Amino acid sequence: MWFLGLLSCAILAFLNTFFSYRTQPLSISMITVQIAALPLGKIMAKVLPTRKFKIGSWEFSLNPGPFNMKEHVLISIFANCGAGTAYAVSIVTIIKAFYLRNISFVAGWVLVVTTQVLGYGWAGIMRKYVVDPAEMWWPGNMVLVSLFRALHEKDANGKSSRGKFFLVVLACSFIWYIVPGFLFPTLSNISLLCLFYPKSVIAHQIGSGMKGLGILSFTFDWSVVASYLGSPLVCPLFAIINVIVGYVTVVYVLIPISYWGFDIYNAKTFPILSSHLFNAQGQKYDISRIVNDKFELDEVAYGKQGRINISTFFALTYGLNFAAVIATLTQVALFNGKEIISRFRASHKSGKSDDIHTKLMKKYPDIPGWWFHGMLVISLALSLILCIVWVDQVQLPWWGLIFAAAIALIFTLPISIITATTNMTPGLNVITEYIIGLIIPGKPIANVCFKTFGYISMAQAVSFLSDFKLGHYMKIPPRSMFIVQLLGTLIAGTINMTVAWWLLTNIDNICQDALLPVNSPWTCPGNRVFFDASVIWGLVGPKRMFGELGNYGKQNWFFLGGLFAPIVVWLLHKAFPKQSWIKLINIPVLLGATANMPPATPLNFNSWIFFGIIFNYFIFKYQKKWWQKYNYVLSAALDAGLAFMGVFIYFFLDNVKLNWWGTGGEYCGLASCPTAKGIAVEGCPLH
Repeated sequence: MWFLGLLSCAILAFLNTFFSYRTQPLSISMITVQIAALPLGKIMAKVLPTRKFKIGSWEFSLNPGPFNMKEHVLISIFANCGAGTAYAVSIVTIIKAFYLRNISFVAGWVLVVTTQVLGYGWAGIMRKYVVDPAEMWWPGNMVLVSLFRALHEKDANGKSSRGKFFLVVLACSFIWYIVPGFLFPTLSNISLLCLFYPKSVIAHQIGSGMKGLGILSFTFDWSVVASYLGSPLVCPLFAIINVIVGYVTVVYVLIPISYWGFDIYNAKTFPILSSHLFNAQGQKYDISRIVNDKFELDEVAYGKQGRINISTFFALTYGLNFAAVIATLTQVALFNGKEIISRFRASHKSGKSDDIHTKLMKKYPDIPGWWFHGMLVISLALSLILCIVWVDQVQLPWWGLIFAAAIALIFTLPISIITATTNMTPGLNVITEYIIGLIIPGKPIANVCFKTFGYISMAQAVSFLSDFKLGHYMKIPPRSMFIVQLLGTLIAGTINMTVAWWLLTNIDNICQDALLPVNSPWTCPGNRVFFDASVIWGLVGPKRMFGELGNYGKQNWFFLGGLFAPIVVWLLHKAFPKQSWIKLINIPVLLGATANMPPATPLNFNSWIFFGIIFNYFIFKYQKKWWQKYNYVLSAALDAGLAFMGVFIYFFLDNVKLNWWGTGGEYCGLASCPTAKGIAVEGCPLH
């Protein structure tokens, strides 16, 4: 467990950070390790020596026995700590790559580690409310529990064919990715309309999968399919259908109407789909001119350069985020309110409503309370040191840290209950950056630091509790769970920061679109959105964007729309109770369907939807046994093969440059052009 757990945590932390800076980022999930660890664990159990070693009174063996399911679960939880890049790494990235300022490695490391661990302190104290009670069942863990059991069940002949299938698909995925990843990159995003109409701006806007609506655009690259939304093979059909409805409504109804129909917010002055910031003349906004020596907003320079403008698409996504946050609370209150209240009340009746899982878990020694209290005190103390010693680099005053931690603490329990009963996790990112943007305008790094401490410490707490519930179902000793999660988080955070620092200091002009070579993969689209958010909410502030001093005040009406939309669905459900499909309308999912846009593009969504429908509708319906046996294995193998080849290309082929038609991308350069009359942008025709 220790060897495979540490190894998988380190590999996933490295790969996910490495790929997060690329145009098509790849997120390697825990399921990949869950699949791969089984054959590796069994091989180790066969070949490792069984000799026992003694150190004083302590006796141990390198091979204590057969590889078992509990070891497998702990390895997977170890790996889960490295399954995503620490959110705070983006703060270091925008400081160094976008604002071109400095932050020390030590300050960055403390920021990463404290934001990842802070929420664990109070999460452990809340276990008795959201882990022990049977009423808190955490539906998201059901897939993992089912997969663990399926992997450890053998076929009728006593053998498991899943391992062989995994290795074959991994090899095929590894070999294939060198084609779109190096030899023929155009296969990653092919647009037929751009090829047929190379001089038409409208054709490019409609056909580009990366910068347009993605009609008749397709891919042969698995990284495009799984990059932003995760693997479509592991997403249930119900969620896919909700995403389809929301995505089609936004991209193929609202955007065309806003752009070509009503020219909302001077839409034609800017690209149809873009996350960049612009001035009133359609040119990219020069942020460096409005940042003074103190790393704050220069109000005089901002007044001369004018207001910041964003594409109508970007404004629409912000409005939908506003609506989704409020709609989540309304939806849960209306459709799950009574259930949540009854389950919360039941959680206080310790022992009276214990299910079989809780009774069995009581056989293990519990985690001492001082472990959680100590972790909370240490992480909070380190955070305060960060905000006092390095306040010139992070800008967040000590009271801002306390305020952010208080928000996270207050929201952790209700959001944990919501997640444990409905599998919906409301995010605090927009709300936190809105609040601190009103309190401390003009300081971009203070804004993102407050957002990270407030949002991510809560999200980490919920993730911590979710993993504890998985261990609860699989009968893992609580102390082992605690050690694995804490150690895994510290290791993953350190690797995240180290890899990011390495990339930021070794790749010339990383994240700088205008200075990178054509078709360079190091465009950092996710960090670009994070940077733009720091400008909108922090540097300029919500008053100058969404208040009376900005152009986008009408977007605040989305808060009201998000409040009432679930009420309409609930009233329809009550009026027509026999129509069961009405209850399946999930407003937060519909509104949040395009939450990943930007940086996700229509090509990502279209390909994700295509494969999701193929596997989770057609194959599930007509080849259910095959789906049950191989679907998750196929997903994990595709991700793993792609990841290994991606790293191989970077280390061994990065200096080999190919230059032919197949390396030119999708050939949709005009998709980013404005279509308003008199707006002149370099490389674009004048209308």
